[in-house]
Amino acid sequence: MNLPTKLTVSRIFLSIIIIILLIFPFHSVGIQWLTFKVDNIVISLQYVIAGLLFIVASVTDFLDGNLARKNNQVTDLGKMLDAIADKVLVNTVLIILAYKGMIPIVVPVVTVFRDTFVDAIKMQAASKGKVVAAIKSGKLKTATLMVGTTLAFFYNLPFELWSIGISDILLIIATVLSLVSGVQYYIQNKDLLHEAKEA
Repeated sequence: MNLPTKLTVSRIFLSIIIIILLIFPFHSVGIQWLTFKVDNIVISLQYVIAGLLFIVASVTDFLDGNLARKNNQVTDLGKMLDAIADKVLVNTVLIILAYKGMIPIVVPVVTVFRDTFVDAIKMQAASKGKVVAAIKSGKLKTATLMVGTTLAFFYNLPFELWSIGISDILLIIATVLSLVSGVQYYIQNKDLLHEAKEA
């Protein structure tokens, strides 16, 4: 297992830890998370820790792909694990944060739908021996989604002090970009889908 793949695996483990931090009923086992106030905003250490882990996991997402390409260490296992790690990290966190009312519900709904649709296109392309390259709108979607989600973990601070919903704005932009990139993926690969229908 090369270094990029190890980073990808570490992202999966970090994602699992984040999920446990967010959904485990700590109060039922007598654990109360420390809280503190910034202005009138009550902040739980639970979300601060989860947010810090999310940042670390997001950095590994950037590093593993770059290292794999730079060192010519791109493998089928690495690509498969990377796709799994991305979905586990981002989609599950979005669903949990939406359930807790910290982000708009439309964000995970559209993101998961789009990812499922694009993954189907990529699988169809792979079955034909073709590779679907990443597009700029998809990369921009990922960047805005990561930053918006990170801000949500930290209660949109410091922008919340001035009642500016930067976190929600970025997440809505990411949602729109999800739709745009999904349409672009379809347009660029619709011939593959038509081939599948005819077959």
